[in-house]
Amino acid sequence: MIKKLAAHQLFWPLLALVALLAVNTALSPGFLAIRIQNGHLYGSLIDILRNGAPILLVALGMTLVIASRGIDLSVGAVVAIAGAVACAHIAASATPDSPGTVLSAMALAVLVACVLGLWNATLVALLGIQPIIATLVLMTAGRGIALFVTEGQIVTVTSAPFKMLGAGYLFGLPVAILVSLAIFVVIGLLTRRTALGMLLEAVGINPEASRLAGVRSRTIVFAVYVFCALCAGIAGLMIASNISAADANNAGLWIEMDAILAVVIGGTSLLGGRYSLTGTLIGALIIQSLTTTVYTLGIRPEVTLVFKSLVVVAVCLMQSARFRALFTRRGRRATPAPPAPVVDPVETKVHA
Repeated sequence: MIKKLAAHQLFWPLLALVALLAVNTALSPGFLAIRIQNGHLYGSLIDILRNGAPILLVALGMTLVIASRGIDLSVGAVVAIAGAVACAHIAASATPDSPGTVLSAMALAVLVACVLGLWNATLVALLGIQPIIATLVLMTAGRGIALFVTEGQIVTVTSAPFKMLGAGYLFGLPVAILVSLAIFVVIGLLTRRTALGMLLEAVGINPEASRLAGVRSRTIVFAVYVFCALCAGIAGLMIASNISAADANNAGLWIEMDAILAVVIGGTSLLGGRYSLTGTLIGALIIQSLTTTVYTLGIRPEVTLVFKSLVVVAVCLMQSARFRALFTRRGRRATPAPPAPVVDPVETKVHA
């Protein structure tokens, strides 16, 4: 029974998540406590879910891109651009508290994000450029675009409706959690309850064979890159809404690395094909829990990335069947072999 559980791709990520929560609970006894204040839920677990919502959104889009045998390094830049466009639009408006202004700003930011995703898809699907190179172009230029939109300044906005997305509450829960979970459920239903998921895996496993089988691989590639940019745009709105400002230099910085790590921890193959949305959800929670653990332990900010890398490498090694097999083989070699039975030559002759 234990061996079957250990062989499941989600066993080790879940174990790592439980271990992180246990460490935080040991350091802070009230870590798991959730309290209700003014009808809203508060606590460290709620903070992990809320702060991990942008990572989860970006990781969901990254999961589908990686499943199609691609990669998107530009999501961090898209996050910065979306936040910059929304905040610049609201700041330039005479009615920043108007719901219409906020909705138009969000719609404009999402539209710009989708256009950027379409740009990546065009380079990858139509022009045949390697995904890592195609998205690296926007990753490099994207920060410059965000700085151009904000004119090199941190654009601060004071808008209660805009604040709702990143720091507001609905039904007692942060809106950011509800939005990210809603997108998780929708994309899960689309890919697991329809043939879309199977077609996506077919494209990731063998694009040429799937094309010959009648699968519109280019259309699927276009869709996943646009969806990934859409998720990054919504994540950018969440981040900008949470701090009520657009910081083109720091918004979404290294979020592409966190998203890729969350996808890998969740068991999605970087070679394309096999993917797990549930695993991505667990991976995103692990990444955010790692950040919380680092703050709890008082580790210096410059060492945070190294600490996270070590933990992620450890989780990935424990997921590897080949790595676990090395210890199994060593255990077998260390066990002394039973002595060979002694055969009496005289008795052997008699029987012969």
